[in-house]
Amino acid sequence: MEQYKKEFIDFMVECEVLKFGSFTLKSGRQSPFFMNAGAYVTGSQLARLGEYYAKAIHDNFGDDFDVLFGPAYKGIPLATACVIAYSKLYGKEVKYCSDRKEEKDHGADKGALLGYKIKDGDRVVIIEDVTTSGKSIEETYPKIKAQETTPGAIKIVGEIVSLNRMERAADSTKSALDVIAEKYGFPARAIVSMADVVDALYTNGDKKIITDDIKTAIDAYYKEYGAQ
Repeated sequence: MEQYKKEFIDFMVECEVLKFGSFTLKSGRQSPFFMNAGAYVTGSQLARLGEYYAKAIHDNFGDDFDVLFGPAYKGIPLATACVIAYSKLYGKEVKYCSDRKEEKDHGADKGALLGYKIKDGDRVVIIEDVTTSGKSIEETYPKIKAQETTPGAIKIVGEIVSLNRMERAADSTKSALDVIAEKYGFPARAIVSMADVVDALYTNGDKKIITDDIKTAIDAYYKEYGAQ
């Protein structure tokens, strides 16, 4: 595992973004872990977060993109932090864009988008915190493609999230990231997976965060809900 991935796992725990215990998810599932990117609240945290995302994007997609699209609301700070980090780490000026929950009908920046206005010829990477069911992309994808004047003129290079939960998406035996890749035709990647987390904090860790009891609960969860 790359060093920045190990550091990112510790960072998530340190910021209390990744927690272990018993949590009721939106889906109704009882999960032994929970991730909330809204817990990154300080300038230094967002700066570090942007760098981890930038490294993962560079590893997975290289520099062959122009725009980072962060779906509202959590995707907005993710996109802005990441484009700053990308400029700092790789010397490439990437534009950020987000959707508006309510379209603005006045002013010079009216419309459905915030920040850069995507246009034909742009290559876009979508950035999110985590995806469990793959539902969010069903809203995001058409908003991006709606900016085309010619079908296929905007290319979505891929999607990046913080954590691959590695559990079955709704109505599928595959993970949400695999479902997205299969349905939309672009790769969906994560900075780290739950397998990486378990490896770092339990298998090769001190077992203080993921204890034997938590590991047993994680194993049971994946036996029931794990992706194939």
